[in-house]
Amino acid sequence: MGDREIRLDLARTGRVGFDEAILCERKSDAQLIAIMEQLVADGAGALLTRLDSVVVERLPTRHRERLDHCPVSRTGWFNRTPGPARPPGVAIVAAGTSDMPQVAEAVRTLAWFEVRTEKFVDVGVAGLWRLLEHVERLREYPVVIAVAGMDGALPSVLGGLIPGVIICLPTSTGYGASRGGETALHAALASCAPGLTVVNIDNGYGAACAAFRAVRALRNAGS
Repeated sequence: MGDREIRLDLARTGRVGFDEAILCERKSDAQLIAIMEQLVADGAGALLTRLDSVVVERLPTRHRERLDHCPVSRTGWFNRTPGPARPPGVAIVAAGTSDMPQVAEAVRTLAWFEVRTEKFVDVGVAGLWRLLEHVERLREYPVVIAVAGMDGALPSVLGGLIPGVIICLPTSTGYGASRGGETALHAALASCAPGLTVVNIDNGYGAACAAFRAVRALRNAGS
C-alpha cells in the first residue's frame, strides 16, 4: 500500500465545523484497517458510512471494540461516542417504512454531530391525513429532512405547509417507473414548492450534513 493511498482530512472540523466521514463502500479491508489505525494513532474519531455487517465481522477485534455499528443505517461511530444531542433539532419525515435505511443514516449522522432529531415515519401522501396530523408539530422545526421514494411527492406537499428549511432526500424505494429513485429526485428538483434543497438519491449522510450546516448557522446567529 502506497504512503499516499490514504490521506485523512482531520483538519476538516476546524474549517467547516464537522468531522470527515469515511465512505467504506468499495474500500478493501486493508484500507479500512489502515484508516482505523491512523485514527487511533491520532487520537481521532470518525463517522463511517456504507459499512456493512459482513465487513465489520472481518475487522480485527481491537477495532471492533472501538466501533458502534448500526446495521440498518450501515453507519459506524469509530473511536468516539458523541455527546448529548442539543437543540435546535431536525425533524426527519419519511413517506414510508421502506425508507428507514435512509432515515437511519440521517439520524445517526446527526447524532454524531450531537443534533437532536425527531422522526415522523410512514406519513406519505397516499394517506395525506397521516401527514396532516403532524403539521403543527413540524412547523416548530427550523430544519426538516423529507425522505421519499416512489413518486417523491412528499417534499412538495411539505413545502406548501411548513416554513422551515426543507432538505429533500429522494430514495431508491419503488419499482418500474420509479427508476431506482430517479423519479423522486426529478420530482424534488422540478417541485413548484419554492426553496427546497435536494441531495442525491439515498444520500442520508449528505442530507444530514446539509441540515447540520443550517443548524450551526442558527446556533451562531443566536450566540
